[in-house]
Amino acid sequence: DTDRALVLLEEYCKKLRKPEEQQLKKAIRKVMGIFKSSLFQALLDIFTKKATRHGTVSHTSLPAAVVVLGCPKD
Repeated sequence: DTDRALVLLEEYCKKLRKPEEQQLKKAIRKVMGIFKSSLFQALLDIFTKKATRHGTVSHTSLPAAVVVLGCPKD
């Protein structure tokens, strides 16, 4: 559940206060931005509909759907 993941990531980010944790915090915020994006939501919808139509939802294939987004460089 994307909404739950966002809540958990936000809670975790609030705990990152040390200077050496700021790079991690920045990376988590990028992930949160991806989760909130319309592209990610559309890909997730397509994946879910396809898996539901075939009667299977494989958690191992979910990362393949997410990889389409790529990872932005700093």
